[in-house]
Amino acid sequence: MVKKDDGAIAPVIVVGLGRFGVAVARSLVRLGHEVLAVDEDVDIVQRLASDFTHIVAADTTDTEALRQIGADQFDRAVVGIGTDIEASVLTVLSLAELGVTEVWAKAVNAKHARILEKVGAAHVVLPESAMGERVAHMVTGAMIDYIEFDDGFAIARTRAPESVCGKTLLESGLRARFGVTVVGVKQRGEDFTYARPETFIDDSFELIVSGPTAKVEAFCALH
Repeated sequence: MVKKDDGAIAPVIVVGLGRFGVAVARSLVRLGHEVLAVDEDVDIVQRLASDFTHIVAADTTDTEALRQIGADQFDRAVVGIGTDIEASVLTVLSLAELGVTEVWAKAVNAKHARILEKVGAAHVVLPESAMGERVAHMVTGAMIDYIEFDDGFAIARTRAPESVCGKTLLESGLRARFGVTVVGVKQRGEDFTYARPETFIDDSFELIVSGPTAKVEAFCALH
């Protein structure tokens, strides 16, 4: 049904149609990807039949069952199974055995994540943990938005601290003083623009800053 990626927009198989899996599948469709949505629960598949062009019920822990629905024709897969850890792990293992090279898998905790990585998941997502971390940073009031990466790197959207206002980025010396880089700036009512050395920082500005996590957090806490 669906051929492997040949340079066009890549098709994706999404396994596990809970809230996470459905959200991912719908977003992929919206982005122009062809999606094969799969769940072992026939009732769920019937309920979502009008949402997806290609949707099937199958036991995804069974490698042969995955082969029969054409999973071996995909390069990319998302495994959104969270409540049944055994099913999650066996599904990832089966997809890897079929040659699916890019598997994104949802994990419910750190130990689950480590197991998924060992059996073939190229990317592991802990959505609750990641969102909790993000919300915690925003609740402090220092950040408007926040994304942290696995390698100790973070990007944050924050209001311009008073100590850097009334200066250009070059004059403020943010990288030398705080170890962060201003990627972009936003003035109220205008779009974000790329930051340049001559960009003048007003106290109404929002900044997009990047750098080591601890330094980004320290910079945003200057308010």
